[in-house]
Amino acid sequence: MENVWFLAAVWVGLALIATLLAIWFKVSTALSEIIVGTIAQLIIGALVGRNALGSSSGWVTFLAGTGAIVLTFLAGAELDPAIFRTKWKEALVVGLAGFFAPFLGAAAIAHYILGWTPASSWLAGVALSTTSVAVVYAVMLELGFNTTEYGKAILAACFVNDLGTVIALGLIFAPFTLRTLVFVVVSMVAFVVLPFLTPRFFRKYGGRVSELEAKFILLALFGLGGLALWADSEPVLPAYVIGMVLAGTVGNDHMLIRRLRTLTFGLLTPFYFIRAGSFVSVPALVAAPLVFIVLFFAKSVTKLIGVFPAVKTFRYARQEATYYTLMMSTGLTFGTISALFGLSHGVITPEQYSHLVATVIASAVVPTIIANAFFMPVHLRPAADVSAEEESRVEPAAPARSARQPG
Repeated sequence: MENVWFLAAVWVGLALIATLLAIWFKVSTALSEIIVGTIAQLIIGALVGRNALGSSSGWVTFLAGTGAIVLTFLAGAELDPAIFRTKWKEALVVGLAGFFAPFLGAAAIAHYILGWTPASSWLAGVALSTTSVAVVYAVMLELGFNTTEYGKAILAACFVNDLGTVIALGLIFAPFTLRTLVFVVVSMVAFVVLPFLTPRFFRKYGGRVSELEAKFILLALFGLGGLALWADSEPVLPAYVIGMVLAGTVGNDHMLIRRLRTLTFGLLTPFYFIRAGSFVSVPALVAAPLVFIVLFFAKSVTKLIGVFPAVKTFRYARQEATYYTLMMSTGLTFGTISALFGLSHGVITPEQYSHLVATVIASAVVPTIIANAFFMPVHLRPAADVSAEEESRVEPAAPARSARQPG
Protein backbone atom coordinates (compact mmCIF):
# COMPACT_ATOMS: atom_id res chain seq x y z
CA MET A 1 0.00 0.00 0.00
CA GLU A 2 1.65 3.21 -1.20
CA ASN A 3 -0.65 5.73 0.50
CA VAL A 4 0.93 6.11 3.93
CA TRP A 5 -2.16 7.78 5.38
CA PHE A 6 -4.45 4.91 4.40
CA LEU A 7 -1.95 2.48 5.85
CA ALA A 8 -1.74 4.52 9.06
CA ALA A 9 -5.54 4.48 9.25
CA VAL A 10 -5.47 0.66 8.94
CA TRP A 11 -2.99 0.36 11.82
CA VAL A 12 -4.91 2.77 14.05
CA GLY A 13 -8.12 0.95 13.17
CA LEU A 14 -6.54 -2.34 14.21
CA ALA A 15 -5.41 -0.71 17.46
CA LEU A 16 -8.98 0.50 18.08
CA ILE A 17 -10.38 -2.97 17.44
CA ALA A 18 -7.79 -4.48 19.79
CA THR A 19 -8.73 -1.97 22.51
CA LEU A 20 -12.44 -2.81 22.18
CA LEU A 21 -11.66 -6.53 22.35
CA ALA A 22 -9.54 -5.94 25.46
CA ILE A 23 -12.45 -4.11 27.10
CA TRP A 24 -15.04 -6.72 26.12
CA PHE A 25 -12.97 -9.76 27.15
CA LYS A 26 -11.26 -8.03 30.09
CA VAL A 27 -7.70 -8.83 28.95
CA SER A 28 -4.62 -6.65 28.59
CA THR A 29 -4.67 -4.33 25.58
CA ALA A 30 -1.11 -5.37 24.73
CA LEU A 31 -2.17 -9.01 24.37
CA SER A 32 -5.20 -8.21 22.24
CA GLU A 33 -2.99 -6.09 19.96
CA ILE A 34 -0.61 -9.01 19.46
CA ILE A 35 -3.46 -11.35 18.54
CA VAL A 36 -5.08 -8.77 16.26
CA GLY A 37 -1.73 -8.28 14.50
CA THR A 38 -1.39 -12.00 13.82
CA ILE A 39 -4.95 -12.33 12.48
CA ALA A 40 -4.74 -9.12 10.46
CA GLN A 41 -1.52 -10.19 8.75
CA LEU A 42 -3.09 -13.56 7.87
CA ILE A 43 -6.31 -12.08 6.45
CA ILE A 44 -4.92 -8.96 4.77
CA GLY A 45 -1.95 -10.90 3.44
CA ALA A 46 -4.26 -13.48 1.86
CA LEU A 47 -6.65 -10.91 0.36
CA VAL A 48 -4.32 -8.11 -0.73
CA GLY A 49 -0.73 -9.31 -0.58
CA ARG A 50 1.97 -10.53 1.79
CA ASN A 51 3.41 -7.09 2.45
CA ALA A 52 0.13 -5.16 2.34
CA LEU A 53 0.18 -4.44 6.09
CA GLY A 54 3.59 -2.79 5.77
CA SER A 55 5.07 -4.28 8.95
CA SER A 56 8.61 -3.93 7.60
CA SER A 57 8.24 -0.40 6.23
CA GLY A 58 10.60 2.17 7.66
CA TRP A 59 8.05 4.40 9.39
CA VAL A 60 6.22 1.48 11.02
CA THR A 61 9.53 0.02 12.20
CA PHE A 62 10.52 3.39 13.66
CA LEU A 63 7.23 3.92 15.51
CA ALA A 64 7.26 0.35 16.82
CA GLY A 65 10.87 0.66 17.95
CA THR A 66 10.16 3.99 19.62
CA GLY A 67 7.21 2.41 21.38
CA ALA A 68 9.38 -0.39 22.74
CA ILE A 69 12.06 2.04 23.91
CA VAL A 70 9.72 4.52 25.62
CA LEU A 71 7.61 1.74 27.18
CA THR A 72 10.76 0.12 28.55
CA PHE A 73 11.91 3.51 29.87
CA LEU A 74 8.57 3.96 31.67
CA ALA A 75 8.90 0.49 33.17
CA GLY A 76 12.32 1.43 34.51
CA ALA A 77 11.02 4.76 35.81
CA GLU A 78 8.31 2.90 37.76
CA LEU A 79 10.97 1.02 39.74
CA ASP A 80 10.97 2.73 43.10
CA PRO A 81 14.66 3.07 44.13
CA ALA A 82 13.72 2.35 47.73
CA ILE A 83 11.88 -0.84 46.72
CA PHE A 84 14.78 -1.91 44.53
CA ARG A 85 17.22 -1.42 47.40
CA THR A 86 15.09 -3.48 49.76
CA LYS A 87 14.18 -6.10 47.15
CA TRP A 88 17.56 -6.47 45.46
CA LYS A 89 18.12 -9.97 46.79
CA GLU A 90 14.70 -11.13 45.61
CA ALA A 91 15.14 -9.50 42.19
CA LEU A 92 18.56 -11.10 41.80
CA VAL A 93 17.51 -14.61 42.86
CA VAL A 94 14.23 -14.70 40.92
CA GLY A 95 15.68 -12.92 37.88
CA LEU A 96 18.70 -15.22 37.58
CA ALA A 97 16.52 -18.30 38.09
CA GLY A 98 14.17 -17.00 35.41
CA PHE A 99 17.11 -16.64 33.03
CA PHE A 100 19.25 -19.72 33.60
CA ALA A 101 16.50 -22.36 33.80
CA PRO A 102 14.99 -21.71 30.32
CA PHE A 103 18.33 -20.70 28.82
CA LEU A 104 19.92 -24.07 29.58
CA GLY A 105 16.72 -26.13 29.38
CA ALA A 106 15.40 -24.75 26.08
CA ALA A 107 18.85 -24.95 24.46
CA ALA A 108 19.14 -28.63 25.46
CA ILE A 109 15.64 -29.44 24.21
CA ALA A 110 16.22 -27.64 20.89
CA HIS A 111 19.46 -29.59 20.34
CA TYR A 112 18.61 -33.06 21.62
CA ILE A 113 14.90 -33.26 20.80
CA LEU A 114 14.47 -31.01 17.76
CA GLY A 115 17.92 -31.73 16.33
CA TRP A 116 18.98 -28.12 15.89
CA THR A 117 22.66 -27.26 15.50
CA PRO A 118 24.57 -26.16 18.63
CA ALA A 119 24.60 -22.52 17.50
CA SER A 120 20.87 -22.41 16.70
CA SER A 121 20.11 -24.25 19.95
CA TRP A 122 22.01 -21.70 22.03
CA LEU A 123 20.19 -18.93 20.16
CA ALA A 124 16.89 -20.63 21.01
CA GLY A 125 17.95 -20.77 24.65
CA VAL A 126 18.70 -17.04 24.63
CA ALA A 127 15.44 -16.12 22.88
CA LEU A 128 13.32 -18.25 25.21
CA SER A 129 15.09 -17.19 28.41
CA THR A 130 13.54 -13.74 28.31
CA THR A 131 10.67 -12.21 30.14
CA SER A 132 8.73 -9.30 28.68
CA VAL A 133 9.14 -6.01 30.49
CA ALA A 134 6.81 -4.42 27.92
CA VAL A 135 3.96 -6.87 28.51
CA VAL A 136 4.47 -7.13 32.27
CA TYR A 137 4.60 -3.36 32.71
CA ALA A 138 1.50 -2.88 30.55
CA VAL A 139 -0.38 -5.46 32.63
CA MET A 140 0.89 -4.06 35.94
CA LEU A 141 -0.20 -0.59 34.84
CA GLU A 142 -3.68 -1.61 33.71
CA LEU A 143 -4.33 -3.58 36.91
CA GLY A 144 -2.78 -1.03 39.26
CA PHE A 145 0.00 -3.34 40.48
CA ASN A 146 2.64 -0.87 39.26
CA THR A 147 2.05 1.20 42.40
CA THR A 148 2.39 -1.76 44.79
CA GLU A 149 5.49 -3.30 46.31
CA TYR A 150 4.46 -6.64 44.79
CA GLY A 151 4.29 -5.28 41.24
CA LYS A 152 7.53 -3.35 41.57
CA ALA A 153 9.30 -6.50 42.77
CA ILE A 154 8.10 -8.34 39.66
CA LEU A 155 9.39 -5.55 37.41
CA ALA A 156 12.76 -5.58 39.19
CA ALA A 157 13.08 -9.35 38.68
CA CYS A 158 12.14 -8.90 35.00
CA PHE A 159 14.99 -6.42 34.61
CA VAL A 160 17.55 -8.84 36.06
CA ASN A 161 16.19 -11.63 33.87
CA ASP A 162 16.47 -9.61 30.65
CA LEU A 163 19.87 -8.26 31.64
CA GLY A 164 21.08 -11.87 31.73
CA THR A 165 19.58 -12.42 28.28
CA VAL A 166 21.32 -9.40 26.77
CA ILE A 167 24.67 -10.36 28.31
CA ALA A 168 24.34 -13.95 27.05
CA LEU A 169 23.47 -12.79 23.54
CA GLY A 170 26.46 -10.46 23.51
CA LEU A 171 28.95 -12.96 24.96
CA ILE A 172 27.92 -15.89 22.75
CA PHE A 173 27.15 -14.25 19.41
CA ALA A 174 28.22 -10.59 19.36
CA PRO A 175 31.98 -10.03 19.39
CA PHE A 176 33.36 -7.57 21.93
CA THR A 177 34.87 -4.78 19.86
CA LEU A 178 36.12 -1.25 20.34
CA ARG A 179 32.59 -0.06 19.57
CA THR A 180 31.28 -2.14 22.46
CA LEU A 181 33.82 -0.56 24.79
CA VAL A 182 32.84 2.94 23.62
CA PHE A 183 29.16 2.14 24.18
CA VAL A 184 29.79 0.82 27.70
CA VAL A 185 31.96 3.80 28.70
CA VAL A 186 29.59 6.44 27.29
CA SER A 187 26.59 4.69 28.84
CA MET A 188 28.21 4.56 32.27
CA VAL A 189 29.02 8.28 32.07
CA ALA A 190 25.43 9.04 31.01
CA PHE A 191 23.99 6.94 33.82
CA VAL A 192 26.04 8.94 36.32
CA VAL A 193 25.41 12.40 34.80
CA LEU A 194 21.68 12.11 34.03
CA PRO A 195 20.44 11.79 37.66
CA PHE A 196 22.47 14.92 38.52
CA LEU A 197 21.63 16.99 35.42
CA THR A 198 17.97 16.11 34.79
CA PRO A 199 16.26 17.47 37.95
CA ARG A 200 18.20 20.74 37.76
CA PHE A 201 17.46 21.13 34.06
CA PHE A 202 13.76 20.43 34.60
CA ARG A 203 13.48 22.86 37.51
CA LYS A 204 15.01 25.68 35.48
CA TYR A 205 13.37 25.16 32.09
CA GLY A 206 10.51 22.69 32.60
CA GLY A 207 6.80 23.16 33.21
CA ARG A 208 6.07 24.75 29.84
CA VAL A 209 3.61 23.92 27.09
CA SER A 210 6.52 23.10 24.77
CA GLU A 211 7.04 19.82 26.71
CA LEU A 212 10.78 20.30 27.17
CA GLU A 213 10.91 17.35 29.59
CA ALA A 214 9.64 14.88 26.98
CA LYS A 215 12.08 16.17 24.37
CA PHE A 216 14.99 15.87 26.80
CA ILE A 217 14.06 12.27 27.67
CA LEU A 218 13.61 11.29 24.01
CA LEU A 219 17.01 12.84 23.21
CA ALA A 220 18.66 10.66 25.85
CA LEU A 221 16.77 7.55 24.72
CA PHE A 222 17.47 8.04 21.01
CA GLY A 223 21.10 9.03 21.60
CA LEU A 224 22.06 6.02 23.70
CA GLY A 225 19.79 3.81 21.61
CA GLY A 226 21.63 4.79 18.45
CA LEU A 227 24.97 4.22 20.16
CA ALA A 228 23.80 0.79 21.31
CA LEU A 229 22.78 -0.18 17.77
CA TRP A 230 26.13 1.10 16.45
CA ALA A 231 27.87 -1.19 18.95
CA ASP A 232 25.76 -4.24 17.91
CA SER A 233 23.75 -4.06 21.13
CA GLU A 234 20.05 -3.26 21.58
CA PRO A 235 18.50 0.19 22.19
CA VAL A 236 16.01 -1.21 24.70
CA LEU A 237 18.66 -2.00 27.33
CA PRO A 238 19.95 1.58 27.92
CA ALA A 239 16.32 2.77 27.86
CA TYR A 240 15.52 0.58 30.85
CA VAL A 241 18.59 1.72 32.78
CA ILE A 242 17.87 5.39 31.98
CA GLY A 243 14.39 4.88 33.40
CA MET A 244 15.85 3.33 36.55
CA VAL A 245 18.41 6.07 37.20
CA LEU A 246 15.76 8.75 36.61
CA ALA A 247 13.10 7.01 38.70
CA GLY A 248 13.65 9.48 41.53
CA THR A 249 13.07 12.42 39.16
CA VAL A 250 10.74 11.31 36.37
CA GLY A 251 9.01 8.62 38.41
CA ASN A 252 7.91 11.18 41.00
CA ASP A 253 6.58 13.62 38.40
CA HIS A 254 3.13 12.11 37.95
CA MET A 255 2.00 14.65 35.36
CA LEU A 256 5.04 13.96 33.18
CA ILE A 257 4.51 10.21 33.50
CA ARG A 258 0.86 10.69 32.56
CA ARG A 259 1.77 12.65 29.43
CA LEU A 260 4.38 10.10 28.40
CA ARG A 261 1.86 7.30 28.89
CA THR A 262 -0.61 9.12 26.64
CA LEU A 263 1.99 9.37 23.89
CA THR A 264 3.18 5.81 24.38
CA PHE A 265 -0.07 3.88 24.76
CA GLY A 266 -2.10 6.14 22.49
CA LEU A 267 0.23 6.06 19.49
CA LEU A 268 3.45 4.08 19.83
CA THR A 269 2.87 0.74 21.56
CA PRO A 270 -0.01 -0.34 19.26
CA PHE A 271 2.48 -0.30 16.41
CA TYR A 272 4.93 -2.33 18.48
CA PHE A 273 2.52 -5.02 19.66
CA ILE A 274 0.55 -5.31 16.41
CA ARG A 275 3.80 -5.50 14.43
CA ALA A 276 5.10 -8.24 16.74
CA GLY A 277 1.97 -10.28 16.11
CA SER A 278 2.17 -9.76 12.35
CA PHE A 279 5.55 -11.51 12.21
CA VAL A 280 4.06 -14.86 13.13
CA SER A 281 3.94 -17.12 10.06
CA VAL A 282 0.81 -19.19 10.49
CA PRO A 283 1.62 -21.42 7.45
CA ALA A 284 5.02 -22.26 8.98
CA LEU A 285 3.33 -23.23 12.24
CA VAL A 286 0.74 -25.33 10.45
CA ALA A 287 3.49 -27.12 8.51
CA ALA A 288 5.36 -28.15 11.67
CA PRO A 289 3.12 -27.65 14.71
CA LEU A 290 5.09 -30.05 16.92
CA VAL A 291 8.16 -27.80 16.80
CA PHE A 292 6.12 -24.90 18.13
CA ILE A 293 4.54 -27.07 20.82
CA VAL A 294 7.90 -28.42 21.97
CA LEU A 295 9.46 -24.95 22.13
CA PHE A 296 6.47 -23.46 23.94
CA PHE A 297 6.49 -26.13 26.63
CA ALA A 298 10.30 -25.94 26.83
CA LYS A 299 10.04 -22.25 27.76
CA SER A 300 6.97 -22.56 29.98
CA VAL A 301 8.01 -25.63 31.96
CA THR A 302 11.61 -24.55 32.50
CA LYS A 303 10.43 -21.11 33.65
CA LEU A 304 8.04 -22.78 36.08
CA ILE A 305 10.75 -25.09 37.40
CA GLY A 306 13.22 -22.24 37.86
CA VAL A 307 11.04 -19.32 39.00
CA PHE A 308 8.34 -20.82 41.24
CA PRO A 309 10.72 -22.29 43.87
CA ALA A 310 12.77 -19.09 43.80
CA VAL A 311 9.68 -16.96 44.44
CA LYS A 312 8.46 -19.28 47.21
CA THR A 313 11.72 -18.82 49.12
CA PHE A 314 10.59 -15.24 49.78
CA ARG A 315 7.44 -16.46 51.56
CA TYR A 316 4.82 -15.53 49.01
CA ALA A 317 1.46 -17.31 49.24
CA ARG A 318 0.80 -19.92 46.56
CA GLN A 319 -1.55 -17.68 44.54
CA GLU A 320 0.87 -14.75 44.66
CA ALA A 321 3.83 -16.97 43.76
CA THR A 322 1.94 -18.53 40.85
CA TYR A 323 0.93 -15.14 39.44
CA TYR A 324 4.52 -13.91 39.91
CA THR A 325 5.83 -16.98 38.05
CA LEU A 326 3.37 -16.63 35.18
CA MET A 327 4.29 -12.97 34.72
CA MET A 328 7.96 -13.96 34.63
CA SER A 329 7.08 -16.59 32.00
CA THR A 330 6.04 -14.00 29.46
CA GLY A 331 8.31 -13.02 26.60
CA LEU A 332 8.29 -10.56 23.74
CA THR A 333 10.77 -7.71 23.34
CA PHE A 334 14.15 -9.35 23.92
CA GLY A 335 12.88 -12.70 22.64
CA THR A 336 11.96 -11.30 19.23
CA ILE A 337 15.12 -9.18 19.21
CA SER A 338 17.25 -12.27 19.87
CA ALA A 339 15.44 -14.28 17.20
CA LEU A 340 15.83 -11.47 14.65
CA PHE A 341 19.52 -11.21 15.55
CA GLY A 342 19.93 -14.94 14.87
CA LEU A 343 18.11 -14.69 11.55
CA SER A 344 20.07 -11.64 10.41
CA HIS A 345 23.41 -13.30 11.23
CA GLY A 346 22.56 -16.70 9.74
CA VAL A 347 22.45 -18.52 13.07
CA ILE A 348 18.91 -19.79 12.51
CA THR A 349 16.81 -20.46 9.40
CA PRO A 350 13.64 -18.52 8.48
CA GLU A 351 11.56 -21.53 9.59
CA GLN A 352 13.31 -21.66 12.95
CA TYR A 353 12.81 -17.92 13.28
CA SER A 354 9.05 -18.25 12.70
CA HIS A 355 8.79 -20.96 15.34
CA LEU A 356 10.83 -18.98 17.86
CA VAL A 357 8.88 -15.77 17.32
CA ALA A 358 5.57 -17.64 17.50
CA THR A 359 6.70 -19.26 20.74
CA VAL A 360 7.80 -15.94 22.20
CA ILE A 361 4.51 -14.27 21.28
CA ALA A 362 2.48 -17.21 22.60
CA SER A 363 4.41 -16.90 25.85
CA ALA A 364 3.28 -13.27 26.03
CA VAL A 365 -0.35 -14.25 25.58
CA VAL A 366 -1.02 -17.61 27.25
CA PRO A 367 0.64 -17.15 30.69
CA THR A 368 -0.86 -13.67 31.06
CA ILE A 369 -4.37 -14.84 30.24
CA ILE A 370 -4.06 -17.75 32.68
CA ALA A 371 -2.56 -15.53 35.38
CA ASN A 372 -5.25 -12.84 35.15
CA ALA A 373 -8.10 -15.33 34.84
CA PHE A 374 -7.21 -17.75 37.65
CA PHE A 375 -4.37 -16.49 39.86
CA MET A 376 -4.63 -12.71 40.12
CA PRO A 377 -3.95 -11.67 43.75
CA VAL A 378 -6.81 -9.21 43.90
CA HIS A 379 -6.13 -8.54 47.58
CA LEU A 380 -2.82 -6.90 46.62
CA ARG A 381 -4.35 -4.43 44.18
CA PRO A 382 -4.93 -0.84 45.32
CA ALA A 383 -8.37 -0.51 46.88
CA ALA A 384 -9.40 2.25 44.47
CA ASP A 385 -8.69 0.07 41.45
CA VAL A 386 -10.62 -2.90 42.81
CA SER A 387 -13.58 -0.69 43.76
CA ALA A 388 -13.62 0.92 40.32
CA GLU A 389 -13.65 -2.47 38.64
CA GLU A 390 -16.49 -3.73 40.82
CA GLU A 391 -18.48 -0.55 40.12
CA SER A 392 -17.97 -0.95 36.38
CA ARG A 393 -19.36 -4.47 36.59
CA VAL A 394 -22.46 -3.22 38.40
CA GLU A 395 -22.97 -0.29 36.01
CA PRO A 396 -21.48 -1.37 32.68
CA ALA A 397 -23.05 1.56 30.83
CA ALA A 398 -21.20 4.18 32.87
CA PRO A 399 -18.92 6.22 30.59
CA ALA A 400 -16.27 6.97 33.23
CA ARG A 401 -12.89 5.32 32.84
CA SER A 402 -10.02 4.94 35.24
CA ALA A 403 -7.17 7.30 34.45
CA ARG A 404 -4.69 4.45 34.79
CA GLN A 405 -6.06 2.61 31.76
CA PRO A 406 -3.85 3.63 28.84
CA GLY A 407 -5.66 1.80 26.12
